[in-house]
Amino acid sequence: MFDQRCLQKIGMEALRFLHISFFFVLIVHCHCGTSLSGSPDVKLLLGKIKPSLQGNSESLLLSSWNTSVPVCQWRGVKWVFADGSPLQCSDLSSPQWTNSSLFNDSSLHLLSLQLPSANLTGSLPREIGGFSMLQSVFLNINSLSGSIPLELGYTSSLSDVDLSGNTLAGALPPSIWNLCDKLVSFKIHGNNLSGVLPEPALPNSTCSNLQVLDLGGNKLSGEFPEYITRFKGLKSLDLSNNVFEGVVPESLAVLQLESLSLSHNNFSGMLPDFGESKFGAESFEGNSPSLCGFPLKPCLGSSRLSPGAVAGLVIGLMSGAVVVASLLIGYLQNKKRKSSIESEDDLEEGDEEDEIGEKEGGEGKLIVFQGGENLTLDDVLNATGQVMEKTSYGTVYKAKLSDGGNIALRLLREGTCKDRSSCLPVIRQLGRIRHENLVPLRAFYQGKRGEKLLIYDYLPNISLHELLHESKPGKPALNWARRHKIALGIARGLAYLHTGQEVPIIHGNIRSKNVLVDDFFFARLTEFGLDKIMVQAVADEIVSQAKSDGYKAPELHKMKKCNPRSDVYAFGILLLEILMGKKPGKSGRNGNEFVDLPSLVKAAVLEETTMEVFDLEAMKGIRSPMEEGLVHALKLAMGCCAPVTTVRPTMEEVVKQLEENRPRNRSALYSPTETRSDAETPF
Repeated sequence: MFDQRCLQKIGMEALRFLHISFFFVLIVHCHCGTSLSGSPDVKLLLGKIKPSLQGNSESLLLSSWNTSVPVCQWRGVKWVFADGSPLQCSDLSSPQWTNSSLFNDSSLHLLSLQLPSANLTGSLPREIGGFSMLQSVFLNINSLSGSIPLELGYTSSLSDVDLSGNTLAGALPPSIWNLCDKLVSFKIHGNNLSGVLPEPALPNSTCSNLQVLDLGGNKLSGEFPEYITRFKGLKSLDLSNNVFEGVVPESLAVLQLESLSLSHNNFSGMLPDFGESKFGAESFEGNSPSLCGFPLKPCLGSSRLSPGAVAGLVIGLMSGAVVVASLLIGYLQNKKRKSSIESEDDLEEGDEEDEIGEKEGGEGKLIVFQGGENLTLDDVLNATGQVMEKTSYGTVYKAKLSDGGNIALRLLREGTCKDRSSCLPVIRQLGRIRHENLVPLRAFYQGKRGEKLLIYDYLPNISLHELLHESKPGKPALNWARRHKIALGIARGLAYLHTGQEVPIIHGNIRSKNVLVDDFFFARLTEFGLDKIMVQAVADEIVSQAKSDGYKAPELHKMKKCNPRSDVYAFGILLLEILMGKKPGKSGRNGNEFVDLPSLVKAAVLEETTMEVFDLEAMKGIRSPMEEGLVHALKLAMGCCAPVTTVRPTMEEVVKQLEENRPRNRSALYSPTETRSDAETPF
């Protein structure tokens, strides 16, 4: 059951396509005074497909498509009647097989379009989606250009597609996965397609009939499209010669693949266990040097390692899907060194020996803070778990302790952190911060070779980014009362960072992905203050990413210039994101569009359409946006985003204004069971 917001998102695209389809069908069936009025597929093939595929040159194969040649002899096409019987040139002398008769037979449909190596120079027309019984399209090894039209995904019977060996460009349209139910083979090898692969609209799509998926030889990017591992019938997968990156998911090994090529990308980490004789090294060559596992070089950790090798292993496999603790367990079991723990109060800046942790065992030092007193070094290094998130400066793992509890580990990437003397004072300061809207730092581990782990409580909460922008079954509805509670929690956490410490802490990385929300819509900020322990170049990468994501204050160019007012600007963008339900920053299929939320609001105000900027889901049950505080929150967000820093309010002022303008209708605010799909009555 779709809610109103989902319908709005898909409605315009669906209406556009239906308009095209119905308009075309109307032309075909009502084209009076022509001998081609009976068969819409014949009309479409001659009127749209042939001119588009030929481009500016004449194709010898397509020259047979004319009224003087029996339609059953047209080259590269196969026909079928509505009852499923094929068209054959069995008796050309019979009146029923003449072109005049067939052209007027509305039950005649195109079954297959097979024109490989046909010297085609044009493009794929969007009208290709108008064939109701088309099962196969083979246009490989031609010179077709342009993009793959969205309408290709609306050919309801299509099972085989081969567009390989052309010069098609742009992004792969998400409608392609509409073909999932029937699709057996899909090949687009050797084109110029780019961008991140779109995910199926239905989150649990399995493409159960799909056996061959060949996306190689393009410029496709992003991480491994993990949804492919749900295509259980897949026999052949080719992602070679693209710019994919990240780890290859372990779940890929579950597929019964007979052919696999992931070569010449930028994959890293440990390969899944495919079996020792299934795929050769050529299937994985040309990737990141850190890609390891059979049939490539073995990953370190398969035997008992020295302390130095273990530390190198932790860093080398940071982007892989193996938790740091798992990598160190063999070493710890072998050496059985005594754990070395030091509390916050025991650590002195000038004692280098204590700080590097060589005094008792050599494996490192664990510094614990309030709430982490029960953690031991063995607890941390023997924990096992999985990757939760990767950033440019580190990887976060969910780690399971031996007693069944969970912690979150952030392994900082090698080379990101300052030296020990500069890093530890900041760590101690972060370890003292305690506020209900901030995720607390419980402990800090520093290994002998400088590897660093930040240890937090594991909170099984969803991120605000997921709540606002991702569609998942059972996700809670976000009425205005819930959004207001989230925004107020974020504001309170930021205000505490700015004013609740002897030395103010600047968050520096405010975004919806760094806000965790629990079942009762209580928000907690993560990632605060980490830029203070990073070298300047890495800290500046955060500024660069903030610019790309639309959260960067206009005056901010280097992270060292970050101040409370630049945090306020980022909060303003985040508040607009909450109110509008739109992602700021780069968007679109190729990331070429930039969504400037403040500019959208300014344009709406000038056009007197301010009420249209609010997310429809936030407006449910709202009779008066003014009385419920939405309009005031919008003004507050725009004030936070003021180009001049001195005009922006402080976070304390933001908290006060949000508290004074709470939603009057807060019914069901504490009803976490209600979701977007089952919310019948608006709040």
